[in-house]
Amino acid sequence: MEDIIKILGFAGSLRKESYNRSALRAAVKLVPPGAQLDTFELDKIPAYNGDHERELPEAVQAFKAAIRAADAILIVTPEYNASVPGVLKNAMDWASRPYGDNAWDGKTVGVMGASPGMLGTARAQYHLRQTFVFLNMFPLNRPEVMIARADDKFDSEGNLRDQLTTAKIRELLDSLIEWTRALQARKPALAQR
Repeated sequence: MEDIIKILGFAGSLRKESYNRSALRAAVKLVPPGAQLDTFELDKIPAYNGDHERELPEAVQAFKAAIRAADAILIVTPEYNASVPGVLKNAMDWASRPYGDNAWDGKTVGVMGASPGMLGTARAQYHLRQTFVFLNMFPLNRPEVMIARADDKFDSEGNLRDQLTTAKIRELLDSLIEWTRALQARKPALAQR
């Protein structure tokens, strides 16, 4: 029997009723057997300040511990001004600090996002992928889940009602689990080199 794949998911929006928080809640309901998806709220993480790296704020310590306990990461991002929201970038920066203590190192990561616009967070997702390179994360390339016209995909209570989007989120989770298992299987071989 294979070990359970532990996924840590979080949304890059602080708005309680955001489409991205709704998409994350949908993912929690869609996680397949053999995996668990725990979530983390970014609202208590303070603005990054290098003066506090020696003694990390409690919320940052908790975030880094949750990342380290996970096998894989699921980021659900909005798109602000054609890029990554400041809240999300801030949290990612904190978790990589201090230098040499990067909690993201070697983690597999899946990305999705929802927007009322036509591009469904495509630009924010591609900017995130640039960050993954420096952080030594291993992004899942496909499927890309860019939920455009999100106001048509969720009901007034934030429940996902679109079957195609539901299927894509399920496919993303299945692929993230498969990608994570594949890389975990390679780690012993790479360590022997």
